[in-house]
Amino acid sequence: MAEPMSDLSPEASGAPQPVQPLHIVEIPSSVPMVSLLGPRDELLRTLERQFPHASIHVRGNEFRMTGPSADIALIERTLDELLAVLAAGQPLNRDAVERSIGMLRSQSAERPADVLTMNIVSNRGRTIRPKTLNQKHYVDAIDAHTIVFGIGPAGTGKTYLAMAKAVAALQAKQVNRIILTRPAVEAGERLGFLPGTLNDKIDPYLRPLYDALHDMIDPESIPRLMAAGTIEVAPLAYMRGRTLNDAFIILDEAQNTSPEQMKMFLTRLGFGSKIVVTGDVTQVDLPGGTQSGLKVVQDILRGIEDVHFANLTSVDVVRHRLVGDIVDAYGRWDSLQHKHSGPGRTTGERRRPQRD
Repeated sequence: MAEPMSDLSPEASGAPQPVQPLHIVEIPSSVPMVSLLGPRDELLRTLERQFPHASIHVRGNEFRMTGPSADIALIERTLDELLAVLAAGQPLNRDAVERSIGMLRSQSAERPADVLTMNIVSNRGRTIRPKTLNQKHYVDAIDAHTIVFGIGPAGTGKTYLAMAKAVAALQAKQVNRIILTRPAVEAGERLGFLPGTLNDKIDPYLRPLYDALHDMIDPESIPRLMAAGTIEVAPLAYMRGRTLNDAFIILDEAQNTSPEQMKMFLTRLGFGSKIVVTGDVTQVDLPGGTQSGLKVVQDILRGIEDVHFANLTSVDVVRHRLVGDIVDAYGRWDSLQHKHSGPGRTTGERRRPQRD
């Protein structure tokens, strides 16, 4: 009679386990280890969290690692990318390490170091650059196409990167002026009648564009550029009847345009100009029953040459790390509400009140 098989694991039965080989990566002596490990070894701890099945120890200028071969290979590639970022003169932080690992895991053809060291514009010692793969694709699309739509949730850098490209184009004399516009639609609140001149009344709607400008251009030169017409910030209603030549034109919050407004804006395009349209189709503040022009234009213009749609997701959020989780949570909630309300209603658009 055969004896019953033991249900003990090799560990429990005391069987010897295969010894994982030790992998050593030597860091060049010219690289200060503190720049690679971070203050109080913060970046090393980030690597350990990302690879829980691997053991990582640092001795002198050597990384000593054991663990699954796939993890070890990915850690070595990550170290190569981080060293390339440091060689480009850019400091490392936890965000850069996590994003590098994410890009490598996605098996993208682009190197994380090429994404993280791409400079768009610099001002007062601060450099603006893409931080994710989709952001780099978005920036590349702006270079390659005349009209680009940047569509994605809050915090993905849609408007900020477009503004940076506009400033860079102006500095390189590729355009003669920058025109920034957005629809004057209130985000779920009624502000009532605002006091002051017309500029005072529209200023709150355009304030986010001014804030971004101040990050990219010396604040003292902005009034002079605006007085000369080199930079213009205006509500969308001011665009009607104009032809905009040799300009970099940005339409922000485009989800709050009607289809007619979107058509009016796009047909302002003149010779030597470029248009970037940004918006989030999940945050429509239009009155009930009004269709979003940003949603409609995707069906109308998709496939037309020299028009590009760049889609950003919660993975590309570059604000506080909670913002990406919030965007995902609202996306799940919207999907559930849409399922319950039926296919006739589009997320973000209010239901028209019923008449008795």
